[in-house]
Amino acid sequence: MKLRGIELRRVSMPLVSPFRTSFGTQTKRDILLLKAVTDDAEGWGECVALADPLYSSEYVDSQVDVLRRFLLPKLASPEGQAAIARSGAAAVAGLMHPFKGQRMAKAAVEMAILDAELRGLGRSFGRELGAVADRVPSGVSVGIYDSVPQLLTVVQGFLDAGYVRIKLKIEPGWDLVPVAAVRERFGADVPLQVDANTAYTLRDARHLAKLDEFDLLLIEQPLEEEDVLGHAALARQMATPICLDESIVSAQTAAAAIALDACQIINIKPGRVGGYLEARRIHDLAAAHGLAVWCGGMLETGIGRAANVALAALPGFTLPGDISASDRFYQTDITEPIVMADGHIAVPAGPGLGVTPIPEVLDAVTTSAEWIPF
Repeated sequence: MKLRGIELRRVSMPLVSPFRTSFGTQTKRDILLLKAVTDDAEGWGECVALADPLYSSEYVDSQVDVLRRFLLPKLASPEGQAAIARSGAAAVAGLMHPFKGQRMAKAAVEMAILDAELRGLGRSFGRELGAVADRVPSGVSVGIYDSVPQLLTVVQGFLDAGYVRIKLKIEPGWDLVPVAAVRERFGADVPLQVDANTAYTLRDARHLAKLDEFDLLLIEQPLEEEDVLGHAALARQMATPICLDESIVSAQTAAAAIALDACQIINIKPGRVGGYLEARRIHDLAAAHGLAVWCGGMLETGIGRAANVALAALPGFTLPGDISASDRFYQTDITEPIVMADGHIAVPAGPGLGVTPIPEVLDAVTTSAEWIPF
């Protein structure tokens, strides 16, 4: 495979409603897309970094910089071109490995090149990753609201729409009361979990243990990402399973967390771990140790959403992920919308990701574009 170059494209996408978490409120997404061009096809990747370094140390401008200055020049070098010609997308992670961190940028590069490679071969993303299902159950992430009645109205709307699992964002001062209200209103049969996005410390263990009475599927990332030992200690004090998100940035960190009994469940976000091939390795590792995994989301467009659906169709993804329909966040997606039917989303079956941007929609939301030839 001959890689001719990569386009960096920034798009601005307004959200249908503000999305508030413990680390901030988003009203729009500044998204970096990559288009890889080979002799045979074009492929797309999506960088899930946020505009500010709040979820992680990575942010959109930093990812653009590292791509321009380090990652893409490495791929364009004679060594990089030769490796990609021999091994395709499988060579990309190794070529970029010497550069520390920058996993969201690396994931976007690998995704774009893998999409182009698979389109050229006529193979689907799901088939390449090892999908065993043709559709996946769709959960939804519900942000923090100003009042419990407002939250209940929003949850009711998502349940009426058919979502099969509800995830509530929590933070100190917004945890026991909203969770209790949702349980009381909608009953014990609704699969329910909570996500703290690192908002607590181990000193809050006794308080967090009060969540046990609500029969939650899990509590996601209650403590700081570096505090793996704290999560292990918290797991001994709670009946609710601990799920790690921000703490898991590779198969290596996943192995350490498993060895320390710091989690019973892992949320796999491909952008956070450096790509879909690394995400598959974490899936395989968790399956070997009997841990459940599920696919998280980062408010992706249809490009990243299609790839996540394919990943979530692997056999170890036994819990519904944040694989919501396009209209959960965007009134108009840049691809044909990802839709939900009967609480599930179909795995795209076409070559590569199975979706491509709609040119006129993409152009309408583009704020800048830069072609980097190899």
